[in-house]
Amino acid sequence: MTQGRLRLALTGGAGAAAILAVGCATGCGVGGAGKLASGNSATTVTITPANGTAQVKPDGTIEVKASDGKLQNVTVQGAGATVTGAFGGGHKTWRSTRTLTPGTSYTVTAQSRDDGKTRTVTSSFTTLKPAETLSIADVTPNLTGEKVGVGMPIIVRFDRPVTDKAAVERTLRVTPDKPVEGAWRWVSADQVIYRTKTYWQPHQTVRFHASLAGVNAGGGVYGAKDAQATISIGAKQITTGDIDGHRMTVTRDGEKLRTVPFSAGNGQTREFTTTSGVHLLMEKGNPVTMTSPGRQPGDPGYYKQVVNYAVRFSNSGEYVHSAPWSVGAQGSANVSHGCLNVSPENAKWFYDIMQRGDVIKLTGSDREVEPLNGWSFWQMSFDTWREGSALR
Repeated sequence: MTQGRLRLALTGGAGAAAILAVGCATGCGVGGAGKLASGNSATTVTITPANGTAQVKPDGTIEVKASDGKLQNVTVQGAGATVTGAFGGGHKTWRSTRTLTPGTSYTVTAQSRDDGKTRTVTSSFTTLKPAETLSIADVTPNLTGEKVGVGMPIIVRFDRPVTDKAAVERTLRVTPDKPVEGAWRWVSADQVIYRTKTYWQPHQTVRFHASLAGVNAGGGVYGAKDAQATISIGAKQITTGDIDGHRMTVTRDGEKLRTVPFSAGNGQTREFTTTSGVHLLMEKGNPVTMTSPGRQPGDPGYYKQVVNYAVRFSNSGEYVHSAPWSVGAQGSANVSHGCLNVSPENAKWFYDIMQRGDVIKLTGSDREVEPLNGWSFWQMSFDTWREGSALR
């Protein structure tokens, strides 16, 4: 009965009027200085890294300084992530505010104005190409056209273990249209999950962005590229069920849709006891083949059953699914192996309307669902949840 998955730009600058001639072949970080070609002006602009520099560390900083006059505009051109920056010191300086893409050629173009004249200078350099890089392998949810429920976490999986989790976590941004507090929690060396303090507001867009390119992730590993995802939050669909009462009620945006009789786990063993607690709907399948975990054909308690309209809500094999064989017990007795058995008609209805990340709250059993059993993260208080952040 166990099945599961965790699914998962540089703007140009102006043309160069003068090229700095001072360079460094090994990424030493020394700036290149040159007089701007215009009359007798003594104005000097220094750009670091200097023209011709190679092997610049991706987590280094681009800096531009004007000895006289003021900097009017600074652009950074190259492949990969858009490099942003900020002026300081009354527009006498400019510094980049993010990391650089590894193994990339960049050209910095700076415009300075003095005595009513605008002058341009450039510097070109290349960044280090590290032996190992870090990328995001998957973001869940991130399916085109999908709407998810208000309980939905954002699950980020990397292509290798992360050594400096704090540095990587600082690059992760979640921006909902309707703000709500949230926090990241590392559940393994290569996976971090974002959960909100309260449910998302329904009917909105949430944007995820990782400014990962060039970040020093530890052990000589640098972030390879940025990543992003757009998440659509659908209706607020909450299902509440009483295992002892054999019924669940489904609401959408606060309005009751239907009360559905069910038959839950028979409770003869812990395995056959439906879990109480706050679950999230994880996936849907039609049909799904369910087998008894840890048992082979001929073993006591072995089963293999194909079911229709199955909606999963834990990693321990719990689903809401069609069970025509137990219709007589639905609403009055618990006879299943742990799933919520419902009639074929109710199963199809539930299957058709459910979204990943919808909430299903169950009470009435002595087995509480574990917070990391499937997506049951709401079993954990928010204060406890955010203790798993590397930035706490």
